[in-house]
Amino acid sequence: MTTSGNGSDSTGGKGKGTGKGGAKATTLRIAQNPEADELLGRSPLAALVDMLLDQQVPMEWAFTGPYTLAERMGSDDLDAGRIAAYDPDAFTELFTTKPALHRYPGSMAQRVQQLCQFLVAEYGGDASAVWRDAATGDELLARLKALPGFGAQKAQIFLALLGKQLGVRPPGWREAAGPYGEAGSHRSVADITGPESLVEVRAYKQEAKAAAKAAAKAAKAAKAAKKPGTSRKK
Repeated sequence: MTTSGNGSDSTGGKGKGTGKGGAKATTLRIAQNPEADELLGRSPLAALVDMLLDQQVPMEWAFTGPYTLAERMGSDDLDAGRIAAYDPDAFTELFTTKPALHRYPGSMAQRVQQLCQFLVAEYGGDASAVWRDAATGDELLARLKALPGFGAQKAQIFLALLGKQLGVRPPGWREAAGPYGEAGSHRSVADITGPESLVEVRAYKQEAKAAAKAAAKAAKAAKAAKKPGTSRKK
């Protein structure tokens, strides 16, 4: 991705990315598909759409979505203005055509179009403007959380991706990204740099999901034990 933004990290170091139109594209290995990863490395909008799609489907499926969408639109990149103005039914068809771009193609098509409409209204359709002049990690996090479809966790993960792999490192970015900003972690897509790290991130997610399920089960059992009539006084 040709990124733009404050290149300094919280320790004063410099990131690799500079500005749109003036920086080298970043090499990413997230989608595990060379063409899809190439698009991710040069297209800020593709990266945002990827992050939006990254839910309830395997990461590789989500991160090949923008490449497939661009192909179906007859282009080699995504354009926020074009997507924002697209006929909603026709745009949904681009997602639902087999193979579908998501497990829930209809709802995700709507979310992607809403994201692009927001980018057009707030940033002139330039996705990189979301982070270009963010002065601090907290400011960038707030901008990401304001994007349609981006909750707190998704915003932190994308902030970590920007900092770890795309050279966008305003002061305090690691802290703003929370645990996803930790160096050497394998918590999220921000930490995927190839097949090996993909396996590590997937294992972490599975462990976290299992732990959350066990905690919920224990909490339910504890709540049931406290209900009247579940125990007798001797």
